Amino acid sequence: MRFASPWLLASLAVLPLLLRQHLAARPTARIRFSSIEPLRRLPRTRAVWTRHALFALRVLAVTLLCLALGRPQTGRRLTEVSTEGVDIVLAIDTSGSMQALDFVAQGRRVTRLDAVRRVVGEFIQGRPGDRLGMVVFGSEAYTQCPLTLDHGILLGFLEQVKVGMAGDATALGSAIAVGTNRLKDLKSKSKVIVLLTDGKSNAGELDPIAAAEAAAALGVKIYTIGAGTDGKAPFQVDTLFGPQLVYRQADLDEETLQKIAEKTGARFFRAQNPETLKAVYDTIDKLEKTDAKVKEYVEYKERFGWLALPALCVLLLEIGLGQTRWRKLP
Repeated sequence: MRFASPWLLASLAVLPLLLRQHLAARPTARIRFSSIEPLRRLPRTRAVWTRHALFALRVLAVTLLCLALGRPQTGRRLTEVSTEGVDIVLAIDTSGSMQALDFVAQGRRVTRLDAVRRVVGEFIQGRPGDRLGMVVFGSEAYTQCPLTLDHGILLGFLEQVKVGMAGDATALGSAIAVGTNRLKDLKSKSKVIVLLTDGKSNAGELDPIAAAEAAAALGVKIYTIGAGTDGKAPFQVDTLFGPQLVYRQADLDEETLQKIAEKTGARFFRAQNPETLKAVYDTIDKLEKTDAKVKEYVEYKERFGWLALPALCVLLLEIGLGQTRWRKLP
């Protein structure tokens, strides 16, 4: 409910004036009587306590009329949002090197894949109007989740992503091809692949640069992200003496990732810790914004009668009672 003319509610200021006038009123008629002592000994009846009933009815009627002047209305507000969405495929490397423990979150070491899952989950939740899908790749590449607007399902598939689920090697060309195949026939404002890897292409029959050129010809942009620290990275291995950390040399191919992004008119990013990884996805989020057009429809009905009619009834009741039980002597 709303009031279409709320400034007219200022008329409620007459209520304190009515109350003041009522309290200050003095009876004008008098009756001569020798003594009122016997009257004082009479028990008080209900009529004594209800002597202000007519005034209360008058206050109620005036209040209802003042509220009616504000033009109360009920209705609903409809919002129609039309979006020119962006279709995004999230390609995530699940090769064996993604279990490196060179990322630190909340004071403890986490694997690269664990850090990626958390950041990608936040990215998904921040784009409710876009269709998103997921491709995982290692020695081979396949679609983990097709493009969908149901991001709850996508987040569920993201939680199921594990190191080694697509093999231990890295097939960048295959990942690009699978992602491009998902996007090529769609009609959308922008088609994007966000390709995250921590290694160099060492599997698959398709060259990553050739796959990127094919993607560019189909209007697909590929943002590439190189994850992991420079130099040697720690890995946890089981030994005779229990779990131990061993360090292995990272083999990230930044040059190839830069060429893939350049071929498609996108950008290459380097992420060496969870903070920079989140900043990378935030940057991509800003670069690929969805255009939204909002139309608002308002439909209200006048409810003046809901207050005016009861006010009239109360006023008539006051007049009627004033001529009967609560009639005043002149």
